[in-house]
Amino acid sequence: MKNDIFQKLIYQLVSKLLVFPIYRFVFKGQVIGRDNIPQKDSFIMVSNHGSLLDPPLLGHALGRNISFMAKAELFKIPFLGFVIKACGAYPVKRGIADKNTIKIACKKLSHNNCIGIFIDGTRQKNGRVNKPKQGAALLAFKNQKLLLPVAIVNSHKLIRFKFFVPFFSKIVIKVGKPLQPPQSSSRDDLNSVTMRLQDNINTLIG
Repeated sequence: MKNDIFQKLIYQLVSKLLVFPIYRFVFKGQVIGRDNIPQKDSFIMVSNHGSLLDPPLLGHALGRNISFMAKAELFKIPFLGFVIKACGAYPVKRGIADKNTIKIACKKLSHNNCIGIFIDGTRQKNGRVNKPKQGAALLAFKNQKLLLPVAIVNSHKLIRFKFFVPFFSKIVIKVGKPLQPPQSSSRDDLNSVTMRLQDNINTLIG
């Protein structure tokens, strides 16, 4: 209990003191569809992925304490590693079916903490959902939690240079309506929900 309270305090401090200025003043962040975000129960946020900054930007903008599954290598990056860890992220080993990671996610959901999953598993150069994985749908079935499709627009091209002058893209976060978990863990049911998530997110991106 004390660890949860401490984690939430650190999350709020990092979100407001570090992430907020970057999100609001550098990238002119905007959220569309905030009314679709569940406010009471925990849920699984599912998003496209274009930048290393996606976890803190999404976590701050949605206003819920969201713990992201993040590649283990990211925790070794100065500053970024500190921020994502402070925001509740936990490491996933690439290419390994890490049962401990699933246990952590289920435990967080049971304690009313939200989970964030990038459905492609890695960053996409075009910023869209291209090859979605079924992990989010399976986690939703096991825990009977809603899936919240979210699109973070322009994160794959945050900074552009013209004549050595940096130009920052406007970040728009679009929140879709929550989806029910799959009816079973069968391949067909998991695939059906995963495809709906892909379609919803890509439609939000436009």
